[in-house]
Amino acid sequence: MKSIINYIPVLFLALFLMAGCKKDPYDGVTSNEKSIEAYTLGGGLVQVGPAVIDRTAGTVQVRVLMQANTDLSKVAGNVISSYKSTVEPVSGSTVNFKAGNNKSTYTVTAESGESRQWTVELIPFTETLIGSYSIQNLTVFGGTGPEYGGGSVFKLSDKGGWPVSAEPSTELDNKLTFTFTGVTADGSTYGDIVNDAGADGKYANFLYSAKNSIFDVNKFYRAIPTGTGKWERNYTANTITFTFADGKKVVGTFLGAGTESLGNGNNKTITDNSFAFTLSSADDWGNIYSDYDKIVSRPRKFWIDVKKQ
Repeated sequence: MKSIINYIPVLFLALFLMAGCKKDPYDGVTSNEKSIEAYTLGGGLVQVGPAVIDRTAGTVQVRVLMQANTDLSKVAGNVISSYKSTVEPVSGSTVNFKAGNNKSTYTVTAESGESRQWTVELIPFTETLIGSYSIQNLTVFGGTGPEYGGGSVFKLSDKGGWPVSAEPSTELDNKLTFTFTGVTADGSTYGDIVNDAGADGKYANFLYSAKNSIFDVNKFYRAIPTGTGKWERNYTANTITFTFADGKKVVGTFLGAGTESLGNGNNKTITDNSFAFTLSSADDWGNIYSDYDKIVSRPRKFWIDVKKQ
């Protein structure tokens, strides 16, 4: 009787031949797929986030950052279409979107010869943050027990107790300049910020004097870097993140003109724009109604009011 070991090579050869003879399940099947699967901008245009593709409607929407040199009459769109399909205009070719009110028609033809027209639309996007701003006011809503009259809205420069020559008012001649660098994969814009100290050459140092002590409250009010830093604006979360030179990050929001009700008769009016920051603090019932409570213990929200130049 032959050993089973003698049959092992023969067994492997049979399995190999069987695998090699297995029929491709797609062999002879003609594809009818005629979709745009992805669309990205080339030619130096900056795309904000991925294209939004509606397969039911046959539309593709792409947000494009509008800058001084943006030309929508010569757009090189990179198109990925269905497997074994072709697309016209071909991927990478130049298309004049300006002539079609920012829209253009692409035709995707399946392997079967069936075709479908797709409307690709460019949505002009402007990063409103770019530019220079003068700081108008530094405003706080603070206080334990607003429902008992312990909360109020006030300008930091209206309160005493700050270090001479580095008080909050030294920020009021500062200029903030935002420049654009790029867009992240998830559609957040980002760039650099320069906080110029202005004519007095000074930045505030938020050291508050009270109760015979000095309290460092820069953790609350140094929300924007001095000198240079980075910014990133997340449109999904409606936030702006400032990154300092040492890696510290502060998250806030960029607001337009309007009045915000804070409850219990407290309101904050923004005339032009403001960077707003929600502060993490705890009630201090033993010091309710005091400036110490509002500034050191229980500041609730902080606004850097700015005006675009």
